[in-house]
Amino acid sequence: MEKQLSDSLAAIHEIRECYRVLKKGGLNVVGEVLKGQGPFYEMEHYPKDDVYDQETASQYYYHAHREDHAEHGHFHLFLRNGALPEEAKPLMGPIAEDRVAHLIAISMDAWGYPTDLFTVNRWVTDESWLPAEVVAGALDRFAIDHAQPSWPVNRWLTAMVRCFRPQIEALLYHRDEVINQRRVLGLKAVLEDRSLEIIGTVPVDVESWAVELEAEQRKRQDCYRRLSVTGH
Repeated sequence: MEKQLSDSLAAIHEIRECYRVLKKGGLNVVGEVLKGQGPFYEMEHYPKDDVYDQETASQYYYHAHREDHAEHGHFHLFLRNGALPEEAKPLMGPIAEDRVAHLIAISMDAWGYPTDLFTVNRWVTDESWLPAEVVAGALDRFAIDHAQPSWPVNRWLTAMVRCFRPQIEALLYHRDEVINQRRVLGLKAVLEDRSLEIIGTVPVDVESWAVELEAEQRKRQDCYRRLSVTGH
């Protein structure tokens, strides 16, 4: 818990730094991903061939297809085979060297800021379906450590996973609960059910989360000081 608190606060600092350098250039996260990509079409991936870090086996792309949500679009974040535990066997979907796990989706507004985190059913991204505990255990391996198409955006996405790790983990476990509740229909039928697309969603606001975390940090520091005084 202590490590997660410090990790989230460090990630918030990184997110703010990404916003700072983008703002200085009159840019934002979404605009950077769409830059030079031509017209923005629903369902198309941006950048065209996705973004992939071979060293970390991390991947993402941006697109839009949610008519039921007032978003500009969203990022889908993945870990591919090299970042997943070797012993983890998918219940459905790509296997062996083709394994790919969807971590989370991040909804964005037209100004380039995140509004929600959400999980999706297997068919949406054609992922390898792995239990929540496996995916959650690999979250810290997500990192895009290069500058294509944008260094600030890649740093921002990496930091978003660190910052909101508790929310992402909770959404993954909720995802499994929803699927298990419907499993009487058969796992394959549930994971391919086109009527079940978005499984769970949580609104996010970086600055509001920062206020909560900083308050918790002060509370703990006060507690440690009182314990120290009592110990003397």
